[in-house]
Amino acid sequence: MNWDALLESLSRLCIGTPRRAEPLRRHTTLRVGGPAALFYKTHDLEEFARISIWAHEHAVPVFVMGHGSNILVSDKGIPALVIYNACQRMQIGEMTYAETGVPFRELFLKTAQAGLSGLEFAVGIPGTLGGALVSNAGAYRSNIADLLIEIDLVSEGVRQRVSPEWMQFSYRDSRLRRPNAPPTSLLAVRLRLKPDQRRAILARAREFQRQRILKQPPEFSAGSFFKNVYDRALAEQLSNLPEPMREAGVVPAGYLIEACGLKGYTVGGACVSRKHANFLINRGWATARDFEHLAQHIERVVFETFGVRLEREVLRVGDWNGTTDVP
Repeated sequence: MNWDALLESLSRLCIGTPRRAEPLRRHTTLRVGGPAALFYKTHDLEEFARISIWAHEHAVPVFVMGHGSNILVSDKGIPALVIYNACQRMQIGEMTYAETGVPFRELFLKTAQAGLSGLEFAVGIPGTLGGALVSNAGAYRSNIADLLIEIDLVSEGVRQRVSPEWMQFSYRDSRLRRPNAPPTSLLAVRLRLKPDQRRAILARAREFQRQRILKQPPEFSAGSFFKNVYDRALAEQLSNLPEPMREAGVVPAGYLIEACGLKGYTVGGACVSRKHANFLINRGWATARDFEHLAQHIERVVFETFGVRLEREVLRVGDWNGTTDVP
């Protein structure tokens, strides 16, 4: 593609100034990632929609990002228009409206202050509402999908309002994570929340936050790297698995990784956290290739030990040609 010509065309649509070859390591929580072919940060929802439609009309690939958590961007970067979504307008009520660039934790705080319950689980989840939608973020037996009423989006160049079923949600998954997903920009949502005493809402959230602080490492990471495993037969075989998890048939990915002796295992600058084995951390000089090779090693060892194929929660994005094979 002639990215310079596309930059000139895109600039006519934008309130601000789009850029060429923006290093994405500046915008990801793992602090890795090569350049975006084009990069633009938007704060205006109508502009966001307009750019998304323009990209489809000009056959320009688009990747939408928020705070850059839950993604592993290739060292070669993303050969696409990367739209940094900073659209953050909210209208709080039992039927809450929120644009998808709002930080997920901030949305919780605003609704909690208004005495509205449902988003307590979001208190320690990094990233934006948009990212939470793509991966059906959740914790403590709650998911964002359970609260949705309607989604405003642009898909394949058409702006429309759809029901939550359009997203085909499942555990930490939606249609937008899957191969051949339709090119889509999630713009805004409506959520249904329940009134409750503000003190009770904040108490629940503080307990969730306390548990996260105890478990999660402070170093640069993308959040939980692998999905938990739902396998009742395996859970029943693990005698030291906590009883509630055994009864639910849930085996935490971190449990399996730790049981394989992989805490502290390192590839280059990427390391399995010693605090929580499902967090892969950047020791300060890691590359995306380091993280990919570390993740592949974990997947292989867990499969050889338990016969389980871990699924990633973190999405691999960008140009990975020739960089994924473990030496």
